[in-house]
Amino acid sequence: MSIETDLLMDRRRLKRRLFVWQVTAVLALLAAIGTAAGVWGIGGRQHIARINVTGIISDNRKLNQAIDALAKDTRVPAAILFINSPGGSVSGGEGLHDVLARLAAKKPLVAVMGGTAASAGYMIAMPAARIFARESTLTGSIGVLLETGEISGLLGKLGIETEAITSGPLKDQPSFTKPLSPEGRQVLNGLVMDMYEQFVAMVAAGRHLPPERVRALADGRAYTGRQALPLGLIDQFGGEPEARDWLAREKGVAADLPVEDVETGSLSQRTFGAVLGPMVGVFQKTLLEQGLTLDGLWALWHPSGN
Repeated sequence: MSIETDLLMDRRRLKRRLFVWQVTAVLALLAAIGTAAGVWGIGGRQHIARINVTGIISDNRKLNQAIDALAKDTRVPAAILFINSPGGSVSGGEGLHDVLARLAAKKPLVAVMGGTAASAGYMIAMPAARIFARESTLTGSIGVLLETGEISGLLGKLGIETEAITSGPLKDQPSFTKPLSPEGRQVLNGLVMDMYEQFVAMVAAGRHLPPERVRALADGRAYTGRQALPLGLIDQFGGEPEARDWLAREKGVAADLPVEDVETGSLSQRTFGAVLGPMVGVFQKTLLEQGLTLDGLWALWHPSGN
């Protein structure tokens, strides 16, 4: 084989490799453009966004950012908030409530309650233009919980003493190793009642009810959907089909639009989450049913085991 032939074959091989790299670069660019379009709401099909809030509510930055992005997404004319939660932290519920309120100010938002939408799970439904629930849904439970434990009696029987050096008399209140002082109880009660009033104000604004009417309902009890409807805590019995019918009838949202879940995790997170999520949920439920104390201030439907 001549040198010229070898050079020609080498040149052809180089051209093939260059072509492969060029195609790869173009595909990568198209993928990047597609990702940017999804983030900024450019292109793509029109759809109704479904925001799923399930399990214990906590501060969730990614979910809050995803909801804020919906307000700017031109592909999304409306959103459905699906709730199946007994509540969670007060700050987590407040943050989610506020970001949903910003979304509701830009486009129609309806809430659909599953089996449970209580306490902070009820709080986050307040920005919705209409709330749907089943007759058997457990909802309401408007209130705030601060629960602690104290084992000084047990430690005394075991001959164990504890010491705490604090910068002030209220720094170690509540304490796991000594009873609450009267001053500590008063301060903690003030914290709980301040957050309770914030919760009442959210419900009063969201449900267009006088604050005194809300306080009369907000003794911490849960209501069934059938009880909640005449009290004004929900608007209508039903689920997602009824919510979509209402959006079409009252807000002019096309009835044939598909509904797509709002995703907040990466592909790997969603894949592993689908496998590990049920296991984590069972573990979490077991802890709560065993009556373990939750740290911090909570808006949670958490029936006492006493």
